[in-house]
This record gives sequence, structure tokens and C-alpha cells, in this order.
Amino acid sequence: MAIADSRALGGSITQAHADLGLSKAILQGRVGDLDGTPIPAHQWYRLVTSGFIHFGLFHIAMNMLLLFQLGALLERALGAVKLTAMYFASLLAGSLGVLLVGGAALTGGASGAVFGLMAGAAVGLHRRGVNVFSTGIGTTLLLNLVLTFSISGISIGGHVGGAIGGAICGFVMLAPGWKPMPKWAGYAAPAAVALVALVA
Repeated sequence: MAIADSRALGGSITQAHADLGLSKAILQGRVGDLDGTPIPAHQWYRLVTSGFIHFGLFHIAMNMLLLFQLGALLERALGAVKLTAMYFASLLAGSLGVLLVGGAALTGGASGAVFGLMAGAAVGLHRRGVNVFSTGIGTTLLLNLVLTFSISGISIGGHVGGAIGGAICGFVMLAPGWKPMPKWAGYAAPAAVALVALVA
């Protein structure tokens, strides 16, 4: 199930998702998925580890397909380090969304982070004057948002939270050349999103 590739998110992180996500029976509880209830202070790690737990083969396969495609697209613009930073910032923003509006349902998966990458890519393209619906990114993001609100059992908080976090990162990290941001801003943006998600 692991997808091998040399890219940062198309390789090592996708491999980790495949290995850990298919071991849900081992990880659930101790490593922990999320629901909408506050997590104990000593279990803060569940904000991250919940993103590596998936509910079935189809769930992990769809997330990894999108992660593989988006990772390949965004790494060319950001590089491996910044892309990984955007990924985990989006994951944490999605976890915050679950805690805010998740209700009592158990939630897990990389969807929040994937939504963050989609939203970040869409914002970056828009800032460059590109019609996002001419690239496939806009249609994919819109379709997934419609499904999020239309199908029961899908984490609205996780998806929307991740998308918001990724959009904030994308606005700064994918600024066009004629509207450059300071170099440090590309690291500060995901760090700020992650910090807010952790302390909120």
C-alpha cells in the first residue's frame, strides 16, 4: 500500500500514512483519533497522530492519491521543507477545526492536511492571476467541499479547518514574484498557523 517516491510528501510521509493508517487497530486509543471533546493536556500529540489514522482502505487510498498529486505539484514551488511545514500546519488547523465543531464523532485521517494543500495551491494560483478552475485545483476543491457538507460522517471541522490553515499558508508562501514576501515569512506563516492550532 505504501507509495514509493523521492518527493517529500509523495514518499516518506505517504509511506508513513500507509503504514500507520492501516494499523488503526493498534494506534486507536493510545495514539488516538479525535472527537469534538477537549483532549487531556498530556495527549496533545493526538492533534498530529489523528492525521495518520484512517478508517478503511478507501479512506486512506483517496487521501494518499490527492496527497501524492498535490505534493508533486507544490514541492516544485516550495521545496521539500516548506511543503512539509505547510502540510503539518494544515493538519493541525484541521485538528483544531475538529475540536471546535466536531461533535462527539471520532475523527481521523489526512483529509484536513490535504484540504490545506488544495486551498494553499488555489490561493497561490489566484495570486498569480491564474483561474483556479482552469487547472483542476478549483474544481477538485469545490467538489470536495460540496461532498463535505453533503455526506454525513465527513468531518466538516477537519476539512474546513485544514483548508483555512492551508489558505493562510499559501497566501504567504506562494506569493508571486512581483509581490514578494520576506524570505522568513515562508517559514513564519506555517509556524504561526501551527502555534495557533496548538494553543487555541
